[in-house]
Amino acid sequence: MEEGDFWTDNDAAQKVIGECNLLKGWTTPYREVKKRFEDAKSFLEEVDEEDELYADLLTELKEVEEGLEDLEIKKMLSGELDSKNCYLTINAGAGGTESCDWAQMLARMYQKWATKRGWTLETVELLQGEVAGIKNATFRIMGSFAYGYCKAEKGVHRLVRISPFDSNARRHTSFASVEVTPEIEDDISIEIKPDEIRVDTFRASGAGGQHINTTDSAVRITHIPTSIVVSCQGERSQLQNKETCLKMLRSKLYEKEVTEREQALQKMGGEKKEIAWGSQIRNYVFQPYTLVKDTRTKYEEGNIQKVMDGEIDGFVNAYLKEFG
Repeated sequence: MEEGDFWTDNDAAQKVIGECNLLKGWTTPYREVKKRFEDAKSFLEEVDEEDELYADLLTELKEVEEGLEDLEIKKMLSGELDSKNCYLTINAGAGGTESCDWAQMLARMYQKWATKRGWTLETVELLQGEVAGIKNATFRIMGSFAYGYCKAEKGVHRLVRISPFDSNARRHTSFASVEVTPEIEDDISIEIKPDEIRVDTFRASGAGGQHINTTDSAVRITHIPTSIVVSCQGERSQLQNKETCLKMLRSKLYEKEVTEREQALQKMGGEKKEIAWGSQIRNYVFQPYTLVKDTRTKYEEGNIQKVMDGEIDGFVNAYLKEFG
Protein backbone atom coordinates (compact mmCIF):
# COMPACT_ATOMS: atom_id res chain seq x y z
CA MET A 1 0.00 0.00 0.00
CA GLU A 2 2.95 2.34 0.51
CA GLU A 3 4.27 1.81 -3.02
CA GLY A 4 4.13 4.79 -5.37
CA ASP A 5 2.04 3.06 -8.05
CA PHE A 6 -0.47 1.59 -5.59
CA TRP A 7 -3.41 3.62 -6.98
CA THR A 8 -2.57 2.93 -10.66
CA ASP A 9 -5.18 0.18 -10.69
CA ASN A 10 -8.07 1.38 -8.52
CA ASP A 11 -9.91 -1.97 -8.45
CA ALA A 12 -6.77 -3.85 -7.41
CA ALA A 13 -6.02 -1.18 -4.79
CA GLN A 14 -9.50 -1.48 -3.30
CA LYS A 15 -9.10 -5.26 -3.10
CA VAL A 16 -5.78 -4.91 -1.23
CA ILE A 17 -7.34 -2.36 1.14
CA GLY A 18 -10.19 -4.81 1.80
CA GLU A 19 -7.71 -7.60 2.60
CA CYS A 20 -5.76 -5.23 4.85
CA ASN A 21 -8.89 -4.18 6.74
CA LEU A 22 -9.86 -7.84 7.16
CA LEU A 23 -6.48 -8.59 8.78
CA LYS A 24 -6.72 -5.48 10.96
CA GLY A 25 -10.11 -6.74 12.11
CA TRP A 26 -8.21 -9.59 13.79
CA THR A 27 -4.95 -7.99 14.90
CA THR A 28 -6.26 -4.68 16.29
CA PRO A 29 -8.78 -6.14 18.80
CA TYR A 30 -6.29 -8.89 19.78
CA ARG A 31 -3.57 -6.35 20.59
CA GLU A 32 -6.06 -4.18 22.46
CA VAL A 33 -7.32 -7.08 24.60
CA LYS A 34 -3.76 -8.24 25.30
CA LYS A 35 -2.61 -4.75 26.38
CA ARG A 36 -5.65 -4.16 28.61
CA PHE A 37 -5.11 -7.53 30.31
CA GLU A 38 -1.41 -6.91 30.91
CA ASP A 39 -2.11 -3.41 32.30
CA ALA A 40 -4.82 -4.70 34.64
CA LYS A 41 -2.63 -7.58 35.78
CA SER A 42 0.27 -5.28 36.67
CA PHE A 43 -2.04 -2.99 38.68
CA LEU A 44 -3.63 -5.92 40.53
CA GLU A 45 -0.22 -6.97 41.80
CA GLU A 46 0.14 -3.56 43.47
CA VAL A 47 -3.28 -3.15 45.15
CA ASP A 48 -5.21 -5.13 47.77
CA GLU A 49 -8.95 -5.79 48.07
CA GLU A 50 -9.43 -2.78 50.36
CA ASP A 51 -8.14 -0.39 47.71
CA GLU A 52 -10.90 1.52 45.87
CA LEU A 53 -9.04 0.82 42.60
CA TYR A 54 -9.55 -2.93 43.12
CA ALA A 55 -13.24 -2.88 42.07
CA ASP A 56 -12.40 -0.88 38.93
CA LEU A 57 -9.74 -3.40 37.99
CA LEU A 58 -12.20 -6.29 38.38
CA THR A 59 -14.60 -4.43 36.07
CA GLU A 60 -11.79 -3.93 33.57
CA LEU A 61 -10.92 -7.64 33.67
CA LYS A 62 -14.58 -8.52 33.05
CA GLU A 63 -14.57 -6.30 29.96
CA VAL A 64 -11.30 -7.90 28.82
CA GLU A 65 -12.91 -11.32 29.22
CA GLU A 66 -15.87 -10.19 27.09
CA GLY A 67 -13.48 -8.90 24.43
CA LEU A 68 -11.66 -12.23 24.40
CA GLU A 69 -14.96 -14.07 24.06
CA ASP A 70 -15.85 -11.87 21.07
CA LEU A 71 -12.56 -12.87 19.43
CA GLU A 72 -13.24 -16.55 20.14
CA ILE A 73 -16.69 -16.20 18.54
CA LYS A 74 -15.17 -14.43 15.55
CA LYS A 75 -12.65 -17.25 15.17
CA MET A 76 -15.56 -19.56 14.43
CA LEU A 77 -16.38 -17.47 11.36
CA SER A 78 -13.96 -19.31 9.11
CA GLY A 79 -16.41 -20.21 6.35
CA GLU A 80 -15.78 -19.17 2.76
CA LEU A 81 -18.60 -16.62 2.88
CA ASP A 82 -18.47 -15.44 6.51
CA SER A 83 -16.35 -12.32 5.97
CA LYS A 84 -18.61 -10.90 3.26
CA ASN A 85 -21.29 -8.23 3.30
CA CYS A 86 -24.82 -9.57 2.97
CA TYR A 87 -28.43 -9.02 2.00
CA LEU A 88 -31.04 -9.56 4.73
CA THR A 89 -34.64 -10.03 3.62
CA ILE A 90 -37.70 -10.02 5.90
CA ASN A 91 -41.04 -11.41 4.66
CA ALA A 92 -44.29 -11.12 6.60
CA GLY A 93 -46.11 -14.43 7.03
CA ALA A 94 -49.80 -15.18 6.76
CA GLY A 95 -51.93 -13.03 9.03
CA GLY A 96 -52.32 -9.71 7.25
CA THR A 97 -51.74 -6.57 9.31
CA GLU A 98 -50.45 -8.48 12.36
CA SER A 99 -47.64 -10.13 10.43
CA CYS A 100 -46.80 -6.94 8.53
CA ASP A 101 -46.42 -5.08 11.82
CA TRP A 102 -44.21 -7.90 13.16
CA ALA A 103 -42.02 -7.73 10.04
CA GLN A 104 -41.54 -4.00 10.63
CA MET A 105 -40.62 -4.64 14.28
CA LEU A 106 -37.95 -7.11 13.13
CA ALA A 107 -36.67 -4.61 10.57
CA ARG A 108 -36.25 -2.02 13.32
CA MET A 109 -34.48 -4.60 15.52
CA TYR A 110 -31.93 -5.41 12.79
CA GLN A 111 -31.40 -1.74 11.95
CA LYS A 112 -30.56 -1.03 15.59
CA TRP A 113 -28.34 -4.14 15.80
CA ALA A 114 -26.42 -3.08 12.70
CA THR A 115 -25.89 0.40 14.17
CA LYS A 116 -24.60 -1.06 17.46
CA ARG A 117 -22.09 -3.18 15.52
CA GLY A 118 -20.90 -0.20 13.47
CA TRP A 119 -22.22 -1.65 10.20
CA THR A 120 -23.78 0.31 7.32
CA LEU A 121 -27.32 -0.65 6.33
CA GLU A 122 -28.95 0.32 3.01
CA THR A 123 -32.55 -0.34 1.98
CA VAL A 124 -32.71 -2.25 -1.31
CA GLU A 125 -36.45 -2.84 -1.34
CA LEU A 126 -39.34 -1.99 0.98
CA LEU A 127 -42.98 -2.88 0.37
CA GLN A 128 -45.42 -1.32 2.81
CA GLY A 129 -48.35 -3.22 4.29
CA GLU A 130 -51.89 -2.22 3.31
CA VAL A 131 -52.80 -1.01 6.82
CA ALA A 132 -49.55 -0.96 8.82
CA GLY A 133 -46.06 -2.42 8.84
CA ILE A 134 -44.28 -3.94 5.85
CA LYS A 135 -44.95 -6.95 3.62
CA ASN A 136 -41.28 -7.40 2.87
CA ALA A 137 -37.97 -5.59 3.00
CA THR A 138 -34.44 -6.25 1.78
CA PHE A 139 -31.41 -4.55 3.35
CA ARG A 140 -27.81 -4.55 2.23
CA ILE A 141 -25.59 -4.82 5.32
CA MET A 142 -21.94 -3.80 4.99
CA GLY A 143 -19.44 -4.45 7.74
CA SER A 144 -16.84 -6.82 9.14
CA PHE A 145 -18.09 -10.43 8.93
CA ALA A 146 -21.66 -9.24 8.31
CA TYR A 147 -22.77 -12.51 6.70
CA GLY A 148 -21.01 -14.63 9.32
CA TYR A 149 -23.04 -13.03 12.10
CA CYS A 150 -26.29 -12.43 10.22
CA LYS A 151 -26.59 -16.06 9.06
CA ALA A 152 -27.63 -16.91 12.63
CA GLU A 153 -30.92 -15.09 11.93
CA LYS A 154 -32.05 -17.25 8.99
CA GLY A 155 -35.43 -18.84 9.58
CA VAL A 156 -38.92 -18.12 10.89
CA HIS A 157 -39.43 -15.75 13.82
CA ARG A 158 -42.65 -16.17 15.86
CA LEU A 159 -44.37 -13.41 17.86
CA VAL A 160 -46.97 -13.89 20.60
CA ARG A 161 -48.69 -10.75 21.97
CA ILE A 162 -51.99 -9.02 22.63
CA SER A 163 -52.73 -7.40 19.30
CA PRO A 164 -52.95 -3.58 19.17
CA PHE A 165 -55.17 -4.07 16.09
CA ASP A 166 -57.74 -6.27 17.90
CA SER A 167 -60.53 -4.30 19.61
CA ASN A 168 -61.17 -7.31 21.88
CA ALA A 169 -57.52 -7.33 23.05
CA ARG A 170 -57.00 -10.99 22.22
CA ARG A 171 -53.65 -12.72 22.01
CA HIS A 172 -52.33 -13.26 18.47
CA THR A 173 -49.47 -15.30 17.00
CA SER A 174 -47.62 -13.84 14.02
CA PHE A 175 -44.81 -15.12 11.85
CA ALA A 176 -42.12 -13.54 9.68
CA SER A 177 -39.26 -15.18 7.83
CA VAL A 178 -35.69 -13.89 7.56
CA GLU A 179 -33.40 -14.79 4.67
CA VAL A 180 -29.70 -13.90 4.56
CA THR A 181 -27.52 -14.04 1.44
CA PRO A 182 -23.81 -13.15 1.20
CA GLU A 183 -22.83 -10.42 -1.24
CA ILE A 184 -20.24 -11.78 -3.66
CA GLU A 185 -17.50 -9.76 -5.35
CA ASP A 186 -17.28 -9.16 -9.09
CA ASP A 187 -14.14 -11.30 -9.27
CA ILE A 188 -16.22 -14.43 -8.59
CA SER A 189 -17.58 -15.76 -11.86
CA ILE A 190 -21.20 -16.88 -11.81
CA GLU A 191 -22.71 -17.31 -15.27
CA ILE A 192 -26.29 -16.18 -15.74
CA LYS A 193 -27.61 -17.02 -19.19
CA PRO A 194 -30.13 -14.54 -20.66
CA ASP A 195 -32.50 -17.35 -21.64
CA GLU A 196 -32.58 -18.62 -18.03
CA ILE A 197 -34.04 -15.46 -16.50
CA ARG A 198 -37.33 -13.61 -16.75
CA VAL A 199 -37.24 -9.85 -16.14
CA ASP A 200 -40.42 -8.08 -15.03
CA THR A 201 -40.76 -4.35 -14.43
CA PHE A 202 -43.42 -2.71 -12.28
CA ARG A 203 -44.26 0.58 -10.65
CA ALA A 204 -42.43 1.09 -7.37
CA SER A 205 -44.44 1.83 -4.23
CA GLY A 206 -43.78 3.99 -1.20
CA ALA A 207 -41.92 7.23 -0.70
CA GLY A 208 -39.92 8.68 -3.57
CA GLY A 209 -41.90 11.55 -5.01
CA GLN A 210 -43.52 11.83 -8.40
CA HIS A 211 -40.78 9.91 -10.25
CA ILE A 212 -41.26 6.68 -8.32
CA ASN A 213 -45.04 6.68 -8.89
CA THR A 214 -45.07 7.39 -12.66
CA THR A 215 -42.41 5.06 -14.08
CA ASP A 216 -42.00 1.30 -14.09
CA SER A 217 -38.58 1.56 -12.44
CA ALA A 218 -38.85 -1.43 -10.08
CA VAL A 219 -37.41 -4.72 -11.39
CA ARG A 220 -38.06 -8.37 -10.54
CA ILE A 221 -35.87 -11.15 -11.95
CA THR A 222 -36.78 -14.83 -11.84
CA HIS A 223 -34.06 -17.45 -12.38
CA ILE A 224 -36.05 -20.16 -14.13
CA PRO A 225 -33.83 -23.25 -13.40
CA THR A 226 -33.78 -22.62 -9.63
CA SER A 227 -37.00 -20.56 -9.21
CA ILE A 228 -34.98 -17.95 -7.28
CA VAL A 229 -36.69 -14.55 -7.37
CA VAL A 230 -35.04 -11.20 -6.58
CA SER A 231 -36.45 -7.70 -6.84
CA CYS A 232 -35.28 -4.15 -6.29
CA GLN A 233 -36.95 -0.74 -6.26
CA GLY A 234 -34.47 1.20 -4.13
CA GLU A 235 -32.60 2.82 -7.04
CA ARG A 236 -33.88 5.72 -9.14
CA SER A 237 -33.67 4.08 -12.56
CA GLN A 238 -34.79 0.77 -14.01
CA LEU A 239 -31.23 0.07 -15.20
CA GLN A 240 -29.78 0.58 -11.70
CA ASN A 241 -32.46 -1.64 -10.17
CA LYS A 242 -31.75 -4.34 -12.78
CA GLU A 243 -28.00 -4.22 -12.00
CA THR A 244 -28.72 -4.58 -8.28
CA CYS A 245 -31.08 -7.50 -9.00
CA LEU A 246 -28.44 -9.29 -11.07
CA LYS A 247 -25.89 -8.78 -8.30
CA MET A 248 -28.31 -10.23 -5.73
CA LEU A 249 -29.10 -13.16 -8.04
CA ARG A 250 -25.39 -13.93 -8.52
CA SER A 251 -24.99 -13.85 -4.74
CA LYS A 252 -27.87 -16.27 -4.20
CA LEU A 253 -26.59 -18.66 -6.88
CA TYR A 254 -23.08 -18.58 -5.44
CA GLU A 255 -24.38 -19.20 -1.92
CA LYS A 256 -26.41 -22.14 -3.25
CA GLU A 257 -23.27 -23.58 -4.87
CA VAL A 258 -21.17 -23.16 -1.70
CA THR A 259 -23.93 -24.57 0.54
CA GLU A 260 -24.31 -27.66 -1.64
CA ARG A 261 -20.52 -28.17 -1.59
CA GLU A 262 -20.38 -27.81 2.21
CA GLN A 263 -23.30 -30.21 2.66
CA ALA A 264 -21.52 -32.79 0.52
CA LEU A 265 -18.38 -32.44 2.67
CA GLN A 266 -20.44 -32.71 5.86
CA LYS A 267 -21.98 -35.98 4.65
CA MET A 268 -18.52 -37.32 3.95
CA GLY A 269 -17.12 -36.23 7.32
CA GLY A 270 -20.15 -36.56 9.57
CA GLU A 271 -22.52 -33.70 10.17
CA LYS A 272 -22.82 -32.06 13.60
CA LYS A 273 -26.38 -30.81 13.37
CA GLU A 274 -28.77 -29.73 10.69
CA ILE A 275 -30.88 -26.61 10.79
CA ALA A 276 -33.68 -26.94 8.27
CA TRP A 277 -34.34 -23.94 6.05
CA GLY A 278 -37.51 -22.11 6.96
CA SER A 279 -37.77 -23.72 10.39
CA GLN A 280 -39.00 -21.73 13.38
CA ILE A 281 -35.86 -20.53 15.10
CA ARG A 282 -37.04 -18.11 17.79
CA ASN A 283 -40.12 -17.24 19.84
CA TYR A 284 -40.80 -13.68 21.05
CA VAL A 285 -43.47 -13.69 23.79
CA PHE A 286 -44.87 -10.34 25.00
CA GLN A 287 -47.88 -11.73 26.94
CA PRO A 288 -48.73 -13.26 29.41
CA TYR A 289 -45.00 -13.05 30.30
CA THR A 290 -41.98 -11.62 28.48
CA LEU A 291 -39.42 -14.02 27.04
CA VAL A 292 -37.38 -14.45 23.87
CA LYS A 293 -36.14 -18.01 23.40
CA ASP A 294 -34.13 -19.57 20.58
CA THR A 295 -35.46 -23.01 19.71
CA ARG A 296 -32.08 -24.20 18.37
CA THR A 297 -29.71 -23.25 21.19
CA LYS A 298 -32.26 -22.79 24.05
CA TYR A 299 -30.63 -19.40 24.75
CA GLU A 300 -33.20 -16.98 26.21
CA GLU A 301 -33.63 -13.38 27.36
CA GLY A 302 -36.35 -12.10 29.68
CA ASN A 303 -35.94 -8.42 28.77
CA ILE A 304 -37.80 -8.43 25.48
CA GLN A 305 -37.56 -4.66 24.98
CA LYS A 306 -33.77 -4.87 25.10
CA VAL A 307 -33.88 -7.54 22.39
CA MET A 308 -36.20 -5.48 20.19
CA ASP A 309 -33.78 -2.58 20.60
CA GLY A 310 -31.09 -4.60 18.84
CA GLU A 311 -29.42 -6.45 21.72
CA ILE A 312 -29.31 -9.84 19.98
CA ASP A 313 -25.59 -10.67 20.21
CA GLY A 314 -26.34 -13.26 22.92
CA PHE A 315 -28.54 -15.24 20.50
CA VAL A 316 -26.06 -14.89 17.64
CA ASN A 317 -23.06 -15.93 19.78
CA ALA A 318 -24.95 -18.94 21.18
CA TYR A 319 -25.73 -20.04 17.62
CA LEU A 320 -22.11 -19.66 16.48
CA LYS A 321 -20.81 -21.59 19.50
CA GLU A 322 -23.11 -24.49 18.79
CA PHE A 323 -23.21 -24.58 15.01
CA GLY A 324 -20.05 -22.69 14.00
